[in-house]
Amino acid sequence: MTGAAGLIGTAVAPLLSGLWDLQLTDRAPGVGTVLDVCDPRACAAAFAGSDAVIHLAGVPHPDASWDSLYPANVLGAYQVAQAAIDCGVRRLVLASSVQVVAGYPNTVQRRASDPPLPLNLYGATKAWGEALGAWVAATSATSVVALRLGFFAEQPPPGEDLRAMWLSPRDCAQLLRRAVEVEDIRFLIANGVSANRHLIADLSATTAGLGYKPVDDAWADC
Repeated sequence: MTGAAGLIGTAVAPLLSGLWDLQLTDRAPGVGTVLDVCDPRACAAAFAGSDAVIHLAGVPHPDASWDSLYPANVLGAYQVAQAAIDCGVRRLVLASSVQVVAGYPNTVQRRASDPPLPLNLYGATKAWGEALGAWVAATSATSVVALRLGFFAEQPPPGEDLRAMWLSPRDCAQLLRRAVEVEDIRFLIANGVSANRHLIADLSATTAGLGYKPVDDAWADC
């Protein structure tokens, strides 16, 4: 797992560590192995012998500048993808984002099949990550699942729009587990949100492709 010291990695790693021999990596020291995803040799060394790579590392801010996004989200995504190929990794799981399709009207649910329509450079870099995933799957033995993750938080956020895209830690952990373990996938883009009463992202492809069954609802206490 790259980016294990980030918001998602910190929350889901304890939920997944008992299932696998999970190697945590991050640019920041103190959480597993120190790894700069922009370093191709370091990526190859970290991924050697791995069955799967969950790539969470990146700058997650929709308002981030190109200069801050490029190293991790563009170059780093490529180095991770290439290292996964070179190491013969079976499955590469990429953390994409609903920001990839933020340009569609809020009156319609975003489908996993919707082409990218980002409203910011962050979303554009995540669309690049999905394209990289398609390239990996088409040109190597490594299969790829790209997850368009919603608004990840421990508790449901305020505001109708954010609640509609909430992804809870335990649903996220289930989603990542399914993305790693489900067989017979070459390349799949899937939305990743919880079982919210009002959904901004359609989950039919995620349910059909991964067997994902979310349990949390942002409106459960309303």
